[in-house]
Amino acid sequence: MRPFNLKLIVRVTGILLIYMAASMMLPLAVSLYYKDGAQFALVISALLMLMVGLLMRNILGRNATYELKENESYCITVLIWLVVPLFGTLPYIFTGGIDSFTDAVFESFSGFTTTGSSVLVKPEQLPLSLLSYRALTQWVGGLGLMLMVLAILRKLTQGSVHLYEAEFSGTQQRKLHPRMSKNVARMWYIYGFLTALMGVLLLVNGTPAVDALCLACSTVSTGGFTTHSVGLATLNNGSLIVVTVFMLLSGINVAFLYRFFTLKWKHLGHDEELRAYLLVFLVAVGVGVIAFKYNGNSTEESILYSIFHMASTMSTCGFNVPRPEHWSFLVSVVTFLLIVTGACAGSTGGGIKLRRLMVLSKYLSNYCTRMLHPNAVFKVKINNEVVENDYINKIFAYVFLYIVFIIGGAFVLTLCGCSIPDATCMAAANISNLGPSNIINSLGASLNYAELPHLAKWTLTVLMVAGRLELFALIAVFSPAYWRRR
Repeated sequence: MRPFNLKLIVRVTGILLIYMAASMMLPLAVSLYYKDGAQFALVISALLMLMVGLLMRNILGRNATYELKENESYCITVLIWLVVPLFGTLPYIFTGGIDSFTDAVFESFSGFTTTGSSVLVKPEQLPLSLLSYRALTQWVGGLGLMLMVLAILRKLTQGSVHLYEAEFSGTQQRKLHPRMSKNVARMWYIYGFLTALMGVLLLVNGTPAVDALCLACSTVSTGGFTTHSVGLATLNNGSLIVVTVFMLLSGINVAFLYRFFTLKWKHLGHDEELRAYLLVFLVAVGVGVIAFKYNGNSTEESILYSIFHMASTMSTCGFNVPRPEHWSFLVSVVTFLLIVTGACAGSTGGGIKLRRLMVLSKYLSNYCTRMLHPNAVFKVKINNEVVENDYINKIFAYVFLYIVFIIGGAFVLTLCGCSIPDATCMAAANISNLGPSNIINSLGASLNYAELPHLAKWTLTVLMVAGRLELFALIAVFSPAYWRRR
């Protein structure tokens, strides 16, 4: 057996840092155009990323063998999701937008994991280029850093499937093409198309250029960063409709979207997960409308806010607009359930994912039926495809670990002075990669992450990464048994 392929792991990490340095050209262009004074800090950040990336690619990772085993794929996935966001703190620190290392780490990891929690009380006071950079981190992290690696690293002869599965650990992602590189490229094509289309529609509806860019990146990635402290309250009705539609689209499996936009509509209506996604959304909207109306809000306000609110929550975008005057506790309960449920598997959204919950519900239904008919044989099927028992066991393990992480995170947050409801909602929201807005508090009140102590911020950062990596890769790498197996 060959030794652990550390050289390739270092080399791939360096390549991604080089591409991140190149991506800094976008916020730099914004800085030069608007003359916001942040260009020097952005150049220094890009140069540091570039130098470290070249060092890792050309020296430390020289003569690497382009083969990866499964355990190595987990290592490279975790390493990249830790290293890249750490380097992502540089623009915040050098521009002076964030003066605390802990806060810069929190903001950077929140961006790359598309959580959207922010320590910035008034983001509109930041340079426009830094706001563009915040949105860019969410866009890059939206479909996955490892998928970016697979799109650019075509020399990988063995292990591309392992990297793909490590990025989507805990779920079964449908492929768009048998060849891995083309499969990933098509995912990025549809991802980029949605972003461009939404940006154009926002511009047509009168949204300023930088706001349109940031909103398009944050919405399609289901991130949630906004350019104003009042959320989306500055947008007109046309722009809000665009945001709502694209929030819902971004919560759908990217494979389904690809088939839709390539006019392959033959079997789209038979997708069980999509039907469940739309059904849950409509039921949640209906409950929200009734609850808001019952609490004394107008019919129009109840309908419009409920649609936006449930789309924002279920897609795990987390955007907010001024909420109704009378908030219903029932809406908070529904919101919390949607936070944990999340979007479709294979989307940029977070949460446990609907596909997993559908498999579990069918398995439990079969189990109850077997109690009455012991000799009956049942198979769990999704879209007429049998789900293997190993995958079902993996889902049970995932849901159990998910709950454990929420309870553990909430416990630490209570030690930091948070109330039990707030701590639970914050832990659930951040591991589900839905951090911002006025919906994570049990009473619908706004929460200022900047006021949290450092320990609470680091705890939430861990939950963000755990949720984005879907637990298994992170647990595997930090398990002693993992290193004994290598």
